[in-house]
Amino acid sequence: MLSSKPIKTKIFEKAMNLNNFIDQSLGDEKLEGKILAVTSKVVSLAEKRLVSKEMISKDDLVVQESDHYLGKIAYDCHLTVKEGLLIASAGIDESNSQDEHFILFPQNPFQSARNIYEYLKEKRGLTNFGVILTDSHTTALRRGVVGAALAYYGFSGVKNKVGSKDLFGRELQMTSMNLADSIATAATVVMGEGDECQPLAIIEYPVEFSVLDSNDELKIPLEQDLYEPILRAGLKK
Repeated sequence: MLSSKPIKTKIFEKAMNLNNFIDQSLGDEKLEGKILAVTSKVVSLAEKRLVSKEMISKDDLVVQESDHYLGKIAYDCHLTVKEGLLIASAGIDESNSQDEHFILFPQNPFQSARNIYEYLKEKRGLTNFGVILTDSHTTALRRGVVGAALAYYGFSGVKNKVGSKDLFGRELQMTSMNLADSIATAATVVMGEGDECQPLAIIEYPVEFSVLDSNDELKIPLEQDLYEPILRAGLKK
């Protein structure tokens, strides 16, 4: 069973103390055995990952921030790879900024998730729980946005189903479940995309709680990717 509960908060402003904000916003909410979703935008604001629109054009900033730049696409956007995600414009956001700034991804999303985890673990005496940083992105041939896991800590984000049986006893040869993005989507649905002021959500779902050194389990080498024939040219530049 999966449940997703949004947490209403006050407006988070740049350079506020993120850990205190999260702890106070959660109040008496219990986190043991659960996953705390945090929108990556409040993490970026806390880390002052802001660039004035007067300093640089968005086009130049996108190229600068991209891990791989694949070119201009529709709606004045750019197709890029950032933090292992195929995402528009390197995840740069212009919404929910009080000033005329571009909001970038956190500098090191994995470390940011780990920092929140370690603070809450000590502050609240937790044993098994997780933290996930969420963002939203579009999917080809589908209207609207879905959630994506920018980073996570405290649980395994991939469930390997290879070797398990289907309904008719045949062994699965390739299937893995992307729990991290699925959980991020469940959080994003209730957190909203506009003026809801719900940057946190508590997710209940049976995962394997464990401490990982990275989120590399979620990333797939290009040569193993189903879409490698389409992505090859751009990603091998």
